[in-house]
Amino acid sequence: MRRYPKPGDVALIAALLVPLAVALPRLGWPGAGGAIAWLDWFGRTAGILGFAMMLLAAAVSLRVPGFDRPFGGLTRLWRVHHWLGFWAFILVMLHALALGFAGIPLSLNAAVLTLFPPAGEWVIWLGWLAWLAMVIFLAPTFGFFGRLEYQRWKRLHLVSVAALVLGLGHALPLAGERWPWWLLGIVGLGAIAWRKGGAPQRRQPYRIEQVVPLARGVVELKLRPEGEGISHGVGQFIYLTPLDETLAAGRGEEHPYTIASAPSDECLRIGIKELGDASHALQTVTPGTRVLVEGPYGDFFGRRFPQRDMLWVGGGIGITPFVGAARNLTPDGPAEGRIQLLYLAKDCSRAYYMDELGQIAEANDAFTFTLHCYRDHGFLDEAFLREHCPDFTEREIYLCGPPGMNAHVRQLLIGQGIPASRIHSEVFDFL
Repeated sequence: MRRYPKPGDVALIAALLVPLAVALPRLGWPGAGGAIAWLDWFGRTAGILGFAMMLLAAAVSLRVPGFDRPFGGLTRLWRVHHWLGFWAFILVMLHALALGFAGIPLSLNAAVLTLFPPAGEWVIWLGWLAWLAMVIFLAPTFGFFGRLEYQRWKRLHLVSVAALVLGLGHALPLAGERWPWWLLGIVGLGAIAWRKGGAPQRRQPYRIEQVVPLARGVVELKLRPEGEGISHGVGQFIYLTPLDETLAAGRGEEHPYTIASAPSDECLRIGIKELGDASHALQTVTPGTRVLVEGPYGDFFGRRFPQRDMLWVGGGIGITPFVGAARNLTPDGPAEGRIQLLYLAKDCSRAYYMDELGQIAEANDAFTFTLHCYRDHGFLDEAFLREHCPDFTEREIYLCGPPGMNAHVRQLLIGQGIPASRIHSEVFDFL
């Protein structure tokens, strides 16, 4: 089986091709025009596609709840966003290089003047300034700068606004047909304006009703809405902004956390593991203080196949989407086929929800729960899978846990002949 494009992918491809299709009659076809004609045509085409990708990368940053679902969830949408930005940068570089090389057969001076004209040619220099803004924006994402701090990365996104505005200043005067650029520009810049201005006003206020210690460095927050709150499905996540003035870190910052409560629960439950300064501070957040909630996002359980039983594999704090889904499996609640949960933990003391999951399994015949401890069994292997879930190769499989765990389990499953289209995973390392 193959992974087919999502509806959102199709819409993006169509939007990407619009400015190129509009410009093609004017660009013509180089045909037998030789190397100069081909380089010139390729350079202009690369510029059109590259800048369109820049604007679409901004457009998909909209992050309105529900907007991510046609793309397969917010984690996948952000990967699309990152790839659009990466290839936009590559195509913009090829755009400049191809146009420069097209001038070399005439003379080296002609090539240099094509790329670096006199100061009065402000349209070309706006293009270079847009490229420089892209470099400043993208450079910290490369590994040799070290791990990029999340909040600093968010602030750095403002540089991308300068790149888009300067890019429009470069593209609009040169385009024979301007309406596609006006349209994409409004959409891209409008999405950024929404994220910075409109979206924060739509966050829902909650109160921290209870802080439940689960293990060393792990707590579950119980949040009660001050108003209507949000409606969510199983496996979704939110962005949480704590407002506790006593927090040592993270106050006023938004971070993503998976919802561990059932959709029918009047309160939100969020499992938080100490993974950084903000999540460390939340281990001792003050009950009764306010938080802001934005969401829900994600489409982890979006692809369901009632004709197939499911295998859930969760580890670390990645167990939380399965906890929320299991809490939704009351004896009178919905159940789609049989469900086997493998809970991967270093040892029993790190299996935060072991007792509760065992109780849910006793109350629901369609749900089976098995604990796998690394200290007792080593890495998860085929023998353990076949012992506890003999038909795992026929099931729909959902993974959530640390990146290393996800990679190991995915490789193990694919090695058993399970097609990638039946393995669904979610990890927040994109943040």
